[in-house]
This record gives sequence, C-alpha cells and structure tokens, in this order.
Amino acid sequence: MIVKLEGVIESVEKGAVHLRVGDVTYEVLVPAFTAARLGDSIGQTRVLHTIEYFESHNQGASMTPRIAGFLSPGDRRFFELFVSCKGIGNRKALRAMALESSQIAAAIADRDTALLQSLPEIGKRTAESIVTELAEKVGPFVADHAYPSRAASGVQAPPGSAKPNSMAREALEVLLQLGENRTQAVTWIDAVLRDQDRPRDAQELVSRVYRIKSAPGS
Repeated sequence: MIVKLEGVIESVEKGAVHLRVGDVTYEVLVPAFTAARLGDSIGQTRVLHTIEYFESHNQGASMTPRIAGFLSPGDRRFFELFVSCKGIGNRKALRAMALESSQIAAAIADRDTALLQSLPEIGKRTAESIVTELAEKVGPFVADHAYPSRAASGVQAPPGSAKPNSMAREALEVLLQLGENRTQAVTWIDAVLRDQDRPRDAQELVSRVYRIKSAPGS
C-alpha cells in the first residue's frame, strides 16, 4: 500500500492534485480544504500522506484504483474514522471535508449538527448519524487542535511533570469522553494550568477541573 508520496505538484483541480513523482504523475484525490490550500503550490515539492482504495462502478461490475491524499497523518486518520460512519463513502467524505479535520471533529464532539449540515453533501439525517456514531471517538483530533504537540506558550513544566500541552490533550480527551462540552472543558483546563500550583499529570488536572465545575457560581 502507498502511504506517502513526495513529488512536484503539476496541477490542482477541484478535488484532485496531479503529483509528479520521478517520471510518473499520480492523480491524488484530496479533501476540499486541502485543494484550496495547495492552490498556490504549483511547481513546488510537497508530501501527501495517502490511502489506496478501489472505487466501484456499474453496481460493482468494475473497479477503479484510487489514491486519496492528505496534508498530515492526522488528517488521514480522521478521514479513515469519517468513512467508518454509515452512509459516508470515500468520495462523499472528501467532498464534505471543506473545513479542517480538527474543525469538523470539534463540531462532532460538540454535537453541532448545524455546522455539519453546512458541509457539502451532509444533510440533516447524515449529520445526526455522524454525531451519534462518532461523537465519542473524535476526542484525539479535537485535543490535538486545542493543544498542539509543539507548544508555543513557552511555559515550562516543573521537573518530573508532564509537558503542559501533552497533559492538557490527555485531560481534554478524558473530559470529552465523559460528555463535557469542548469549549467549556478547554476553559477549565486553561484555568487550572494558569494556577501557580500546576498539576503534575492529566489525572490530577481532570480532578481539579471537576473541583472548578462543582464550585459555587461556576
């Protein structure tokens, strides 16, 4: 299986990129937001993280091999999760991904069916199905967006403690799995991390978040 291609972008069309790798040019299907990002990359060398699949025609009488490409392994993993939802095929998922993966994941986690319905080819029933099937599974994608792996805050953790963003990502995943609202959970986590007496791990961070939640007036 081809999992990564590095080559020169020859053209970017709606939903597809032509990527020249050596003497071979591949047609790589890409999400809508990826095509928009690569529009100014003609002639540049780029890396796409890829998935191979077969597209059926004439009720399965014929099959065409396809390659779908993504800007990051995280986008590829989100796509794999997205197409696991009933009624979301590969082509439909690529067209529906008009926003970044993390934004779609956040909408799913927040059960924001209105935003999901604003995506191409996603109607009310499909949006509800996506939320029902995936709301408990998108935590890692939301957490990575809220607390990137390489923090720009410059805040140093105490010796022996977890790195701030790594700890925050883990805590946010737990809070989302427990049914907390993403925006509120991030607010609570940030409040705890601003405290001089910083938590040493994600478990302590979650405990202190719930202390804030249960405090009078919170």
